[in-house]
Amino acid sequence: MINQTIQTIMAHRSIRKFKDQALSAVQIETLVKSAQAAATSSYLQTYSIIGVTDLDKKKQLSEVGRNQTCIVENGHLFVFCADLYRHHFIGGLENADIKTSLESTETFMVSLIDTALAAENLVIAAESMDLGICYIGGLRNDARKVSEILGLPDRVIPLFGLCVGLPDEKPEQKPRLPWTHVYHENTYEPDREAYRDDLDEYNRLIANYYDKRTNGERSEGWTEQIAHALSHPHRTYMKDFLKEKGFPLK
Repeated sequence: MINQTIQTIMAHRSIRKFKDQALSAVQIETLVKSAQAAATSSYLQTYSIIGVTDLDKKKQLSEVGRNQTCIVENGHLFVFCADLYRHHFIGGLENADIKTSLESTETFMVSLIDTALAAENLVIAAESMDLGICYIGGLRNDARKVSEILGLPDRVIPLFGLCVGLPDEKPEQKPRLPWTHVYHENTYEPDREAYRDDLDEYNRLIANYYDKRTNGERSEGWTEQIAHALSHPHRTYMKDFLKEKGFPLK
């Protein structure tokens, strides 16, 4: 059954142009509390959210994110961070040796998952309030700089920004992979021909989407686009940055 919540989720699209109207304090609190209502592994709550209202900071973050206008011009800018600083603090508070756990790959993965779940809860809440959103992964172009701008302590790393506000555009939805390609039952689909057929179908859909959106200036399929993107590794500094911030991943 398709209810209003599902309709909201399925109507999602990224908004990069917002009206000049700041979110109210009530809206911000509602969104953050919605984020906090998300599931969290073992009740660890391994994330923090930085609200950025200072115009100079937003401009600096925009430079990191390749000068995307929406980072500066939005109703509110949230930066979602994986946060193990409070847990490090708790270790001292409770005189407990938790260093090995804090530096484990498993705890790092938990912090990423917790943060993503909280962010998506906020997104669904925002879109249910007729607000638009845009994730900004470009902040990881220079996570060191973002950490400096936001004063993030060790064991806290910025993962992505989230622009929220009243939409001033309504772009066409970008098609997703066929659900039959994403959903597997009991075992991963081993049929390579079926796998290729799904991708061929999706390539045609995406090529048509780009052709229509750009008036014929762009028409590549999805696999071509992804192969090109992954052929040029970027943000390769990340492993060193994680070690610097107290995430050696043992």
